Amino acid sequence: MRRLSFLATILATIVTLAALVVAGPRMAAAQDSQTLVQRFATENFNDIAGAVAALAGSGSPQAASVIEALRDGRLVYRPADRSVFIRQPDGSFTAAATGNAEPAPAAARPVRLNNNVRRAIEAAMGALSLMHPDPARRMAAAEAVFKSRDAAALTALSQALPAERDARVRKLMEEARAAILVADNTARDADRIEAIGVIQRRGDQDALAMLGSLPADTAPLVRQAADGAITAVRRSLAIWEAGQNVWYGLSLGSVLLLAAIGLAITFGVMGIINMAHGEMVMIGAYTTFVVQQAIRTSAPALFDVSLFIALPLAFLVAGAVGVLIERLIIRHLYGRPLETLLATWGVSLILQQAVRSWFGPTNREVGTPSWMSGSFEIGNLAITTNRLAIIIFAGLVFTTLLLVLKRTPFGLQTRAVTQNRRMAGAMGIRTNWVDAFTFGLGSGIAGLAGVALSQIDNVSPNLGQGYIIDSFMVVVFGGVGNLWGTLVGALTLGIANKFLEPYAGAVLGKILLLVFIILFIQKRPRGLFALKGRAVE
Repeated sequence: MRRLSFLATILATIVTLAALVVAGPRMAAAQDSQTLVQRFATENFNDIAGAVAALAGSGSPQAASVIEALRDGRLVYRPADRSVFIRQPDGSFTAAATGNAEPAPAAARPVRLNNNVRRAIEAAMGALSLMHPDPARRMAAAEAVFKSRDAAALTALSQALPAERDARVRKLMEEARAAILVADNTARDADRIEAIGVIQRRGDQDALAMLGSLPADTAPLVRQAADGAITAVRRSLAIWEAGQNVWYGLSLGSVLLLAAIGLAITFGVMGIINMAHGEMVMIGAYTTFVVQQAIRTSAPALFDVSLFIALPLAFLVAGAVGVLIERLIIRHLYGRPLETLLATWGVSLILQQAVRSWFGPTNREVGTPSWMSGSFEIGNLAITTNRLAIIIFAGLVFTTLLLVLKRTPFGLQTRAVTQNRRMAGAMGIRTNWVDAFTFGLGSGIAGLAGVALSQIDNVSPNLGQGYIIDSFMVVVFGGVGNLWGTLVGALTLGIANKFLEPYAGAVLGKILLLVFIILFIQKRPRGLFALKGRAVE
């Protein structure tokens, strides 16, 4: 019996020791967590910021919830024993160190915030999210660490980098790590120079600002490497800026192409200077507005396809107005260009006033479908989705019009009238109807331009006036009646305008372009691509 009692005592001792071995680390961790959390029980902002950084780097499972509660103003402490609590959204309380439910603390005070503490919270949350399952959260966390350059996140980055499988997130983490090393004067020069190379490869304005903000006592070798990297980044940014200007120029050129292409075929076939062409653009934009208003009222689910509904309607409405103008007014004025110019100018004023009376003089809201919203980046090149859609649309309109003029009977008759009206009439072509349908086609295309412009410009009665002069410039520069000339002219003037704007300003840039075109037509009166036919008879 004594032996059994002795063995039982030994067994109980072994079990107790094992329990202590297992529970010991947990107790120590809980004690460490309690010590870290108690550092928030103060009115000193610097101590609170230090507590945030220490808790974030401790690996405590409560770190994220405590720092989030501090950020949201839900972290409180009891001055009597420096206990810290989290007030949950439902009003209950939990212990900050353990997460266990607690009764509402008496005489609790909120842990206060200032800008220094908020910056510490942002950096800490970034470090804590580096291991989050969501790649977007990890990417945002790495970007936050890159901007804060918080040395406390270096350990978390070192742990997260080997486990990261997403190439984009890994690249951002490497840049965040490099940003911390570049700013750390205690790091080895070789490590800082290598980090400068990583920042240089990032090559954006944030990288340039970071390389230019090294401490004054930076080692000469590191300073030299940073200066070389700054030069390389500036050179790279200059190239990207030129590419951005080309993109903006293509975007503007596509808008000019849409506005001018209808005018080009009208002017080429009929020789009519149509000052009401801008109002056809305006009619297309207001047709889009009416379609969207009807959809908002009757079928909101169809809003994302509203532009596809508006396109054919805008073409038909603007085209019908164009045919009506040609049949009632312009056909009586052939051969009298000055009278035609004055008459169409009067028509433009009538149409503007009609729209003011019907829709009012203020701007009208035309919404952007979800698939045209947002933007994306290629390197340092920012691409907006709506501008990209307009460029593609302009290309489709140009290609379709080219096929119509080259591959259809109507196109054949139009080209015949353009080249020799009298001979075309002698061959049985009804030139007066070709004129009417060509004017309607040009007006319809202007209506399509109005649909596109409604996504990037104010829809108002004056919408067309902003593009009529530019449209004439494109037509004259490219060559009257020549579609390829209109394309080249629109893109050339669009890109040239965007390259001139940063140096001369928007107004002076347009004046310089106008002077250039005046000088150009002195040498080539028929434009870049001269059209043979009635225009030169």
